[in-house]
Amino acid sequence: MSLLRWLGLEKEQPAAGETETVRKISRELEAMDPTQARYIAAFAYILSRTARADLHVTDEETATMERIVREAASLSEQQAVLVVQIAKSQNLLFGATEDFLVTQEFKRIATREQCLQLLECCFAVASVDEHISGEEENLTRRLASELGISHPEYIGVRSQFREHLSFLKKG
Repeated sequence: MSLLRWLGLEKEQPAAGETETVRKISRELEAMDPTQARYIAAFAYILSRTARADLHVTDEETATMERIVREAASLSEQQAVLVVQIAKSQNLLFGATEDFLVTQEFKRIATREQCLQLLECCFAVASVDEHISGEEENLTRRLASELGISHPEYIGVRSQFREHLSFLKKG
């Protein structure tokens, strides 16, 4: 819940299924089609959620998220940096309450293929240091479940990053 809403000062009511995080990033992308902006906002937030799985977002994870968002949305570098920074800030501030809601919003507006693409991008963020921790692997499994991705589909995506899974590494 936002501080303004908690204080009873927020005037704008969210659209059904839309969260404050998605709206904030969407406003930054006003030149885009609103549906596309909501998609990118939720996409970036979920990448940020993955990066924070171990409670720390590295510069390498941030750069990877910026590249992925830039390529996925055909944004300028400046726009991608802004979107990722807002997503990271929102995740840090509201993650406990927004995580599931944003993922459900993404599931509502995305195709099945887009959900699978997002899961693959989450693994790319988690593996940027060539090590997918137990926390990161557990989060990607939870994301797959929240997105309605079957276990075999999840294993198929995860297998692309098999060499980075910490539980499969020696020593």
